[in-house]
Order: sequence, then C-alpha cells, then structure tokens
Amino acid sequence: MSAIRLLVLGAVRQHGRAHGYQIRNDLEYWGAHEWSNAKPGSIYHALKQMAKQGLLHAYEIAPSTAGGPPRTEYEVTEKGTAEYFSLLRESLKSFDTKLDVLSAGLGLIVDLPRDEAVALLEQRIEGLRKWRDSVTEYYTPEGGPGQLGHIGEIMHLWVHSADTGAQWTRELIERIEGGAYVFAGEGGERFVGILADDQENPYGTGEPHPGDQD
Repeated sequence: MSAIRLLVLGAVRQHGRAHGYQIRNDLEYWGAHEWSNAKPGSIYHALKQMAKQGLLHAYEIAPSTAGGPPRTEYEVTEKGTAEYFSLLRESLKSFDTKLDVLSAGLGLIVDLPRDEAVALLEQRIEGLRKWRDSVTEYYTPEGGPGQLGHIGEIMHLWVHSADTGAQWTRELIERIEGGAYVFAGEGGERFVGILADDQENPYGTGEPHPGDQD
C-alpha cells in the first residue's frame, strides 16, 4: 500500500478542489516529505496517475491574470472517495502497516466516525497479538534473546515491536474514547490542516519543481 495515494487523495478532499502546488504545500506543512515518499515529483505523478484512473477529475483552468502558466485543478471523484476510505481504513487496522502509511492514516483519521476509528484500531491490536503469538511459538521472551544465539535478537525485536505497538495503540484508543479531537459527524471546530494560497508554509522546502505549474 502506498502512503502517497492516501495522502494526496486526503489532501485534495480537504480542499474540495486544488492544484498540485497546493497539495505539495499541504503535505510539506504536515512534514510528509520527511517521513514518507511525498516528494514533489511523487505528488505530481500521483495526481496525474489517479486522474487517469478515474480517482480524480482534472479541470484545466486559464492562465492567471498575472501571466503565470495555466494550472490543472483536481477534485476527488466518487470512485476516488471510495478508494480513499478503503486506504484509510486499511492503514489503521493492519498490524503490519509501514510507518509512513500508518502516519498518513493518523493524519486523516478524523475523516472517520469516532466509533469506527476505535474499532479499526482495536483490529490493529488483535493483529499484533496474533503476530506476537506466532513469534513466541519459536521464542520464549522470558528466556532472553541469547537462547537462540544472536538470531534470538531478531525474535526479541519482533516481540518488542508488537508489545510497544499494541501499547501505543491502546493509549491512542483511550485518548479518542476520552473525547480527543473532532471526528466526522460531530459538532465542534476541527483542526484545519491545509494552507490558504497566500499563507506562508513554515515547513516548506521552498524549492521549485517543474510540476508546480500543474
């Protein structure tokens, strides 16, 4: 599963309709260029590919009055919305999700109802439990990693990862069930993770890219 597809669909959806530079700016604002493959080239490629696949609708817009190049604006289609929520749910419930995909899912988790977000995270915990059990069929944590020579350090890493992953997920569920954040369908002011066209991005790279005209 690719984090870039989830991130781009989520960012476009938040705007309603946006051009490539807006999406790039938002994802840099989230720091996604540091923890995922959301680099400029990947973002523009994903936009064009998903437009070809019918997940995004591309609108050709006229050049600006200032004489800038024409840009393409994108909007998530019905098919794209279905794909977005499928990717989002998978990113949260899968125990073996890569860290960049999980991070993308966390950044968009409030697009789901609160109860559904909790249920998906509980599936993640169950997956981690089963994974841990499969590892401990061959390795007993109480015996320490040395029982299998240096190979035991691999088993030790897996068990530790399962334990810490489950604990982190339980703490997140506790915060969500305790009322943290505003989820889909709830009243209240939600955190806005997108930038206005004239708003400076404090975390942007500031480097131009050929796709910035898209």
